[in-house]
Amino acid sequence: MDIIQTAQDLIRFRSETGNSIEINKVMNYIKDLFSSTDAKIDIFDQVFGAPVIFIRNTDSQDFDVLVLGHIDVVAAKEEMFIPTISSGKMYGRGSLDMKSFAAVALNSMQHVLEQKLPLKFGVILSSDEEKGSKGTEAFLHHNPDLRAKIVLDNDVGGDISKLIVKCKNPVFVKLIAKGDAAHGSRPWDGVDANELMMQSIANLRKIYPYYSKEGMIPEQKWIDTMHVAKINGGEVANVICDYCEALCDIRLTENSTLEQLEKNLNNALLSGVEYKIVSSSTPVVMSEDNEYILAYKAFAEDILGQKLEFEYEGGATDSRAFAVRGSTVIMHSGSGDGMHADGEYVELDSVLKIADIQIKFLEKLALAK
Repeated sequence: MDIIQTAQDLIRFRSETGNSIEINKVMNYIKDLFSSTDAKIDIFDQVFGAPVIFIRNTDSQDFDVLVLGHIDVVAAKEEMFIPTISSGKMYGRGSLDMKSFAAVALNSMQHVLEQKLPLKFGVILSSDEEKGSKGTEAFLHHNPDLRAKIVLDNDVGGDISKLIVKCKNPVFVKLIAKGDAAHGSRPWDGVDANELMMQSIANLRKIYPYYSKEGMIPEQKWIDTMHVAKINGGEVANVICDYCEALCDIRLTENSTLEQLEKNLNNALLSGVEYKIVSSSTPVVMSEDNEYILAYKAFAEDILGQKLEFEYEGGATDSRAFAVRGSTVIMHSGSGDGMHADGEYVELDSVLKIADIQIKFLEKLALAK
């Protein structure tokens, strides 16, 4: 498979999360890639607009290796869906996150099929990872016995010299402030929901400080963080607001619990402000002494000609669903920058090297069987 060409083909689909027409097109494109093979392919679609494609070489629910990824992307300008290559970099929406590495996974699937490697192997690609992974949740609920000894995850990081061994637990919390409306000229006649919200967030900031590249930066970055993603309150300027909502993106390390978070919320929120846990998950924590991770690391270092560093990542990953099922999750991605931004790019050499590492690792696992 021409991995770079496949990646460019994938980027051309405007598969923004929720764009069901384009997502269905890219799913059918992927399915057609394996039309002349013996691959078993299912497109699972119980969540509208968020299908999951499952490609594999076995009917078993107990896999040696699964590769996990997604084909949806965040919104972008039209021109970002036209991939361009310049100075060893490929630019375009999804080039780094993560269509290039979806192409890597498809290449690995093709290699396993063509070489008839004695591995129970599969690729799972979702289409709503950027907005909560409800499709993946439904797919896994439908497949409660699905297991994998090893899960390869190329959706974490962005630096080929880093091997990720920890990811945080993403918790999304909705704050709801209720006040009493009044004329803006007589604030003492009402209760401003916006003010209740701002003061409550200020209290939360005493626990989860505000960090930015232009302000405070923590010395130790493996800490709990809070990002206020949305605030919405009030409709007209001369009316005291009686309702305000905020959505907070809170990332917890493995050292923090949901119960601790709820205690902090209860202590921080003013009377008149309530909260709702919209979604929560679990952190992914792998041992640096894990035999499979060390074996993969050795292969990667040999191919790259350099040592890899273990690193912790604040972002979340769908592979957490397999970590709780007992899988060893190996999180390693290629290099690039501009994820979710206008200048998103991936270094082409890193894509090809990730593909080479993955193939050689799979061949080694097959020989050991």
